[in-house]
Amino acid sequence: MPYVYILRCRDNTYYTGYTVDVDRRLQEHQNGLASKYTRGRIPVELVYREELPTKSAAMQRELQLKSLTRAAKQKIIATAGKAQNK
Repeated sequence: MPYVYILRCRDNTYYTGYTVDVDRRLQEHQNGLASKYTRGRIPVELVYREELPTKSAAMQRELQLKSLTRAAKQKIIATAGKAQNK
């Protein structure tokens, strides 16, 4: 299944992407092999992931998340964290 994810970078910025294998993609980011943006901002931390039914849906959700303000992303991350702790 495809996923959309948000990483918190070393400089406290957020990076949003999509993948079918979150663990592999996170490792690629940590090794500086995934994107130019995160390459200079490692280590990164996975702070949000959302499973979607199709690649197209994941790509659309990625664009939605990328267009959000930092505060809106932080709210989504905080809400997801609370749901995972239940």
